[in-house]
Amino acid sequence: MALPRRFLPSTAALRALEALDRLGSATAAAEALDLSQSAVSRQIQTLEEQLGLRLVLREGRRMVLTPEASAYAAEVRGALSQIAQASMKLTVNPAGGSLSLAILPTFGMRWLVPRLPDFARSHPEVTLNLSTRVRPFSFASEPFDAAIYFGDGDWPGTEVMRLRGEAVIPVCAPDLIAGRMPLSPASLQDLPLLHIETRPDAWAAWFTAQGAPDGDAPGTIYDQFATITQAALHGLGVALLPDYLAEQDLASGRLISAWGGPCPSPGAYYLVWPRGAAQTGALASFRAWLAAQASDEDMLPR
Repeated sequence: MALPRRFLPSTAALRALEALDRLGSATAAAEALDLSQSAVSRQIQTLEEQLGLRLVLREGRRMVLTPEASAYAAEVRGALSQIAQASMKLTVNPAGGSLSLAILPTFGMRWLVPRLPDFARSHPEVTLNLSTRVRPFSFASEPFDAAIYFGDGDWPGTEVMRLRGEAVIPVCAPDLIAGRMPLSPASLQDLPLLHIETRPDAWAAWFTAQGAPDGDAPGTIYDQFATITQAALHGLGVALLPDYLAEQDLASGRLISAWGGPCPSPGAYYLVWPRGAAQTGALASFRAWLAAQASDEDMLPR
């Protein structure tokens, strides 16, 4: 269905609007786009005339987007990003296609990346582009073909393939619990607990698995395993880490188990893709290859 011409502004005008919204001034937008300020102003004026709406408030030489224009610019930003990604895919590997994959930082580096040479040998025609994301997102607003998530496998509008489960272990620096031994699951609640923000219920699930009341489990919150591991190493509290991630520091004595051994997590790692997009091209090749790699018994690389 053809759209009216007025609803298809030029890319140059849209880039000017997006840059003005992102950078906050016509001067900064002009520098970013390698244009003059007057050229940026003309592009915005052309866009206003085409849409029949006022997009900016002009205060002397200063240009400020209206709230409605700022919301429009945010949507335009996502569309421009998708156009750029599609163009890059076409030019980088027009024959075999490419796959843009969002990965969890630690799992991606420890589990996926060491296996990718095999994928490259098996599918040299596919270009794989990786970016890190720590939270699930909407495929409609992010330029990814698939992602690796941790959770229960239930994300609206997607299909999933389970990769493997995970076991966690509470660890801390030796000095943190010196003189407190022996500990118990319940007594861990008297210590500062370190939380990972993408798994807010991890401690509650662990306490339940140990048969201990979880209480409020207060403590500080970290966004990635890399930072929470450093916090534990520096004695800031007890961290609930995947066993593969804690293994080296446990072996060296830099960390010790605060209680017991590895305990299965309620979630698992999944490959996730938009519903209906799994049977074609690079994604189908990657999914088929990854299915042969997925196993709970397969040891994670150390």
